Amino acid sequence: MSQHSTSQPPARQQSLSTHELTERVESGDVDTVLVVFTDMQGRLQGKRVHAPYFLDEVAVHGMEGCNYLLAVDVDMNTVPGYEMSSWEQGYGDFLIAPDATTLRLAPWLPSSAMVQCDLSWLDGTPVRQSPRQVLRAQVDEAQRLGFTALGGTELEFIVFRDSFQDAYDANYQGLTGSTRYNIDYSILGTSEDEPLMRDIRNAMYGAGLTVESSKGECNLGQHEIAFRYDEVLRTADNHVVFKAAAKELAGKHGKSLTFMAKYDEREGSSCHVHMSLRGTDGEIVFADGKDRSRVFSSFVAGVLATLREFTLLYAPTVNSYKRYQPGSFAPTAVAWGEDNRTCALRVVGHGPGLRVENRVPGGDVNPYLAQAAMLAGGLHGVCNELELEPALTGNAYEADSARVPSTLRAARDAFASSELAEVAFGKDVVAHYLRAADVELEAFEAAVTDWERRRGFERF
Repeated sequence: MSQHSTSQPPARQQSLSTHELTERVESGDVDTVLVVFTDMQGRLQGKRVHAPYFLDEVAVHGMEGCNYLLAVDVDMNTVPGYEMSSWEQGYGDFLIAPDATTLRLAPWLPSSAMVQCDLSWLDGTPVRQSPRQVLRAQVDEAQRLGFTALGGTELEFIVFRDSFQDAYDANYQGLTGSTRYNIDYSILGTSEDEPLMRDIRNAMYGAGLTVESSKGECNLGQHEIAFRYDEVLRTADNHVVFKAAAKELAGKHGKSLTFMAKYDEREGSSCHVHMSLRGTDGEIVFADGKDRSRVFSSFVAGVLATLREFTLLYAPTVNSYKRYQPGSFAPTAVAWGEDNRTCALRVVGHGPGLRVENRVPGGDVNPYLAQAAMLAGGLHGVCNELELEPALTGNAYEADSARVPSTLRAARDAFASSELAEVAFGKDVVAHYLRAADVELEAFEAAVTDWERRRGFERF
């Protein structure tokens, strides 16, 4: 991700206006609008709406959808234990209300536009547990304190030569990565996947994202496409659009791709999250001339102080924790360093480009929750004027520092016992995401893995 510049991001106009959409609908260029929101797993859910009906009805009044969409597991199974939605409550509806500022073309789909939505109950109160509302609450708190939060996500993924259908039929085993060797920064090595990467870059540009670059990574078929930073809510909106579009475009190329944090024993897929603050008037607040400001130091100290308690929001699945291996470029130490990729927090840039990079999240992260956690931690540091400990120098994997939680259960328990989490997010939000962690753990602990069969079928 490029340095945060002195200008306000981004230079491009992301949104279609309702008037522009109307013109495209009348001309026949657009006939379908995807009305979507982001679920707990970071996926787009919603409906494809006929464009004239969208303009006449949905754009004005929204639409309704079953509230079980924020109370299911990754397989869309209804599970007990959620306060907001259950069989006992009848699985009613919530309101899906378009945010007109997110209206965009969806050029990877024929004649389509897309709008992202906020969720509210039928009486108009926000669904506080929805990921976009969790982040919006922290954005509002930052604005109350006089700050605008800027963020960028660097998202890695692995491309396979197998189609999604073939991968499913093979139980996701024995898949062939799209490259044969480490292609990190390689131009020649990425050329075979360039037709897909080019389509993704151009589709995202057409959807209003400011595309920077794509590059190869270390695992077989692993890539990263970078986009320019923005205000954190728009960054999260763009992130989930990119993930959905990349999968659809891979399918059109007869390939598949995964954002799993750790697909195999080779390098995992990260999602480094960069963040900085500005004044609500655009003032640079992280730097004071050539020096770093007290706001910057306290912000980083707050993210560091809350990192273990908030890891659940950075690493939401059992698989997330497989990344945290020594010497893997995924962090194991709760430490910060100056341009040090062995630390959980890496400080980079200078002057208006000064920012902190959180290296804990993987490709499976929900960007709304991760940025909400990072912003809540940083604002906690600023409000309490926390002192930033000295930067760690050398190899953080060998340092005598607190460790990043190594399992989902450890992260779940740290989040459950965090008083700050309840203050920052609210008891209802904490309870909701604790239940999501419990559902993931219950499913994993009931599963029999291939590793267990190989280890125990004959030998025990």
